[in-house]
Amino acid sequence: MITRKAYKFRLKTNQTLARKLAQFAGSSRLVWNKALAFQKERLNAKKSCLSYAGLTKELTQWKKEEDLFFLKQVHSQALQQSLKNLSQALSEAFDKTNPKQFPKFKKKGQRDSFRYPQGFKIDNNNGRVFLPKIGWVRYNKSQEVIGEAKNVTVSKKGQHWFVSIQVEIEQKNPQHPSSSVVGGDLGIARFLTLSNQKYYEPISIFKKLKAKLAKLQRKLAKKEKFSNRWRRLKSKITKLHIRIANTRNDYLHKISSELSKNHAIVILEDLKIINMSSSAKGTSENPGKNVKQKSGLNRAILDQGWGEFIRQLEYKLTWNGGELIQVNPRNTSRKCPKCNYISAENRKTQATFCCQQKDCNYTANADYVGSLNIREAGLALLGLGESSLEHSLKSQPTEGV
Repeated sequence: MITRKAYKFRLKTNQTLARKLAQFAGSSRLVWNKALAFQKERLNAKKSCLSYAGLTKELTQWKKEEDLFFLKQVHSQALQQSLKNLSQALSEAFDKTNPKQFPKFKKKGQRDSFRYPQGFKIDNNNGRVFLPKIGWVRYNKSQEVIGEAKNVTVSKKGQHWFVSIQVEIEQKNPQHPSSSVVGGDLGIARFLTLSNQKYYEPISIFKKLKAKLAKLQRKLAKKEKFSNRWRRLKSKITKLHIRIANTRNDYLHKISSELSKNHAIVILEDLKIINMSSSAKGTSENPGKNVKQKSGLNRAILDQGWGEFIRQLEYKLTWNGGELIQVNPRNTSRKCPKCNYISAENRKTQATFCCQQKDCNYTANADYVGSLNIREAGLALLGLGESSLEHSLKSQPTEGV
C-alpha cells in the first residue's frame, strides 16, 4: 500500500529571499493567466484547447518576448507546473461525468505559490530545502520528513512563506488496533456528538472574533485605498483571518486525530453542506423569508468547518487502517432508537428528543439520539445490521430530515 503524506514547514526568510520567492510565485501566476487567456481565445474562436505539450511550446515563445524577459530567471519546471495544473483544471471542467468549475484568473496576493516536481533536495538533518535557481533555504523543523519526496510546493500565507513536501510511503496494509464502531452527529450547539455519549463543544472562533473583525473592516472602509494606513489595517485584517483559520484547523486536527486512533469505523451523515449554507435571499421578484435568521445559521454552519473535518478524518482513518462511512441523513433526527417510531413531533426542539409513541416516551439529548440512528444506518450499510430509518410500524410524514 502506497500512502501519500505532506509535511508543511515555515521557511526562514529575509527581505532578499522573500522578494525572490515572490518573483517565482508572480511568474507562475502570470503564466497561468496568460495561458488561460490564450485557451479562452481559442474556445471563443470555436477551436479546441491546446494540450499541455502545446502550451509548453507557447511558453518557450513567451520567454523570447522583450517584456517577459524575467521568465527566464525562474526555473522552467515551476512555470511548466502552472501549465500542467491549468491543463488538469480544464480537463476536469470539460469532464461530462463529473464537471468541475471552469478555472479562473489568479490575483496577486491570493494563494501565491509555485511547485517543483523535481530538482529539489531535502536536508533532513539541518532542516533545509534546496530550491532550484533559489538555493538552500532553512525551515522551522518540527518533525522528520519520512518517505520519498515527490514534489515541493512553496506558498505564502499572510506575511510568511511555507514549504510543503509531499512524500510517498510504501507500507503493508495497516491493521487498526481497535474494533470500535462509533456514530457521530455533527451540529452547531455541539460540534460532534458520538454514540458512546461523548461529545465535543464547538470552538466557533469566527463568532468570537466577528466583532473585532467588523470593527477593523469599518475602519478600513474610511481609509484612502492603497495608502500606508490602509495597508497597515489590511495587514491586521489578514492576520486576523489567518488566526481564525489556524485556530479552527488546529481544533479539527485534534478531534480527527483522536477519533481516527480510537475507532476503527466512524459513521457520519452525508451532509450537503453547500445546500445547507446556501443563501435564502432569493430574488427581487421572489424574495426569501427569514433571511436574517438563515444568514446567521449559514455563518454558524461554515464556522464549524464540517467539510474540512470530514476530509481530515477520512484520510487519517485510512492511514490507521480504519474507514469512514457516510449515510443518508433521512430521519436520523426523527426516529426513536428504543421503539423505532418515526415522527417529526419527536423532536419539537433542537436540544431535546422525546418519543411521542404511546407507552414509550423515550427522552434524551437530540444530538445523541441522532448519533445512535446514524450508527445503526452505517451498520446496515456494512451488512452488520438492519436499518429501521426508512420505515416504521406507525410513521408520520417525514419531509426533510
